[in-house]
Amino acid sequence: MTRPFKIHRLEVGDLKKMQSLVALLNEVFEEYHSVGSDKQLEKLLSNPDFHAIVAIEDDIIVGGVTVYEMARYYSDKSELYIYDIAVKTELQNKGIGKKLLDFLKAYGRENNIETIFVEALSDEDQAVKFYESTFGKREKVDHFNFEIKIDGA
Repeated sequence: MTRPFKIHRLEVGDLKKMQSLVALLNEVFEEYHSVGSDKQLEKLLSNPDFHAIVAIEDDIIVGGVTVYEMARYYSDKSELYIYDIAVKTELQNKGIGKKLLDFLKAYGRENNIETIFVEALSDEDQAVKFYESTFGKREKVDHFNFEIKIDGA
């Protein structure tokens, strides 16, 4: 059982925590992407439609979720899209991920959010089981990526 942790939404000025969150995501996913510049991370933190929620234990980020809020044009309600969610490997299955999602659900109830959705690769058994245990409704969708080539990159 883990020690008590608190859930906190990162805000403008939480640059170091945001960098720690990205480092945690890289570590858990074993996908060592570079971290955006300070300017880019501050831009995200100042965007009211971007949410970075972290679980903190003893001043260390042990879990987190990044979310985009999307206004809908056929309803006055919005949706939340979970971009990434992760918990330190050694602390998984201890309720931290569920608490992060509970925080999002409470935020949704308070802010006219109708839906929270997330994608998981079908062969990522642990992620699929986690979402089934916390969200409920599963839908089959096909996901398409369109790469944009930028000159000079």
